[in-house]
Amino acid sequence: MADRLVAAGPRRRRAAADPQALIAAARTGDPRGLARLVSLVEDESAELRPLLTAIAPLTGHAHIVGLTGAPGVGKSTVTGGLVRHYRTEGLRVGVLAVDPSSPFSGGALLGDRVRMQEHATDGEVFIRSMASRGHLGGLSLATPQALRILDAAGFDVVLIETVGVGQAEVEIASLADSALVVVAPGLGDSIQAAKAGILEIADIFVVNKSDRPGAQEVIRDLRTMLAMASYPAGDWKPPIVSTTAATGDGIGDLAAAIGEHQRWLADSGLLAQRRRARAREEISAIAVAELRRRMGALPGESRLDELADRVTAGELDPYSAADELISG
Repeated sequence: MADRLVAAGPRRRRAAADPQALIAAARTGDPRGLARLVSLVEDESAELRPLLTAIAPLTGHAHIVGLTGAPGVGKSTVTGGLVRHYRTEGLRVGVLAVDPSSPFSGGALLGDRVRMQEHATDGEVFIRSMASRGHLGGLSLATPQALRILDAAGFDVVLIETVGVGQAEVEIASLADSALVVVAPGLGDSIQAAKAGILEIADIFVVNKSDRPGAQEVIRDLRTMLAMASYPAGDWKPPIVSTTAATGDGIGDLAAAIGEHQRWLADSGLLAQRRRARAREEISAIAVAELRRRMGALPGESRLDELADRVTAGELDPYSAADELISG
């Protein structure tokens, strides 16, 4: 009790993180060390740069699986089913569940860890809810760096579940090795999603809640769409996997399809291409974010404000202003 009373006093300022110690702890399965590492990413801590430098040689081993789809299709249930399946195979599994943000705190609003309680006490499973913080595309800006941390921590598979904002969640295709598009019967015309391109990003289609009426119609629609597409010889043609994740039916088939896609990526050389493209996007995003930070570092005194005033006054056009800003 005395220890609790002491702990209830004023909060001490958190000590500076030791990246090497945190990484070593995370690789041995310490959830607190791993959670601290991910928090450094979300908080954009000054310790992030040395951390990413330290973990760089340890990355590139985890298979990244992204799950996207409209709200209500059962992405969280499918994710939980995959976690359960991979654990029976002895694999370490990380989950990043990107949730909508609270308009008050900026934190994750739903908290997928609540929906995956059966894995909460498993030391070989790490589940983290991340806030999208208004970022479009269904992901969080911190997701790429969080992925690197889970990869470096020794997880065999990392599952990313997107927000579920609907047809805008195509960003997952550039981040995952295998992208799963989850659909379900009873949620409207499944073909409508194709207009926004969300079905075009799929490496695997998952028809969840396949025990409900209308599931066969959804499968038929997907097969019709795939039949209209042209796939060069030797190219990957997305399979359609039926699941009822609530009961576990079809999850084994889904894991087998993911494994087959993983082998095809490695054999075709496309895995290296995807990861190179992912690195390019990550580098570009960091560079642009840093440029924006520098340009807006001194509101009212920055070069950007001066140019904005000139554009507003009609003295300069936006393209010329951008050229002046870049040239310094």
